[in-house]
Amino acid sequence: MRKLVYYIGVSLDGYIAGPGGEVDFFPVSDELVAWIGANYPETLPTHIRPHLALEDAANLAFDTVIMGRGTFEPALTVPTTRPYAHLRQYVVSTTIDIDDPLVSVHRSDPLTLVRRLKDEDSDKDIWLAGGGTLAGAVLPAIDQLVIKRYPVIAGAGIPMISEVASTESAPAAFSPTRRESLADGTQVSWFDRI
Repeated sequence: MRKLVYYIGVSLDGYIAGPGGEVDFFPVSDELVAWIGANYPETLPTHIRPHLALEDAANLAFDTVIMGRGTFEPALTVPTTRPYAHLRQYVVSTTIDIDDPLVSVHRSDPLTLVRRLKDEDSDKDIWLAGGGTLAGAVLPAIDQLVIKRYPVIAGAGIPMISEVASTESAPAAFSPTRRESLADGTQVSWFDRI
């Protein structure tokens, strides 16, 4: 069975975005962009990939992305309804309408969607792109965390995981399996569910 992987950038104090969803305070160095391009190129938005000579890069880890409305909506300012056209895209929201046959909107229990996708036959995993509320709702199904921890304190904002769906979901134990440190101070850590 393939894994649901929460691959996310986070501040030192545990926020994935500021109070208004802003992420421009995260220091994104050329080194980090190169690291992402070499390890997780499919997590770079489709409209950015040509600028990095990655428009034809193969999907290395994921073939599907799941995101909440708050993670999806910034794409509309690009403007695009397909921020990750090189992946199958699912948006979990009860309030958004997307007029694009290649983007699926899921309005009910996201755990049902995740479990169905995990049962599919694929050699690639499923990327949980955010946000914190969706991560809380699907916490029982998260198999791995890949956390890019930026050397910055946000002070407030959207937590990495919020509104945990049930007390059966938390606490959830994970074991560290690997860590890489970049020269810019960013650390990438992998954790597998115990």
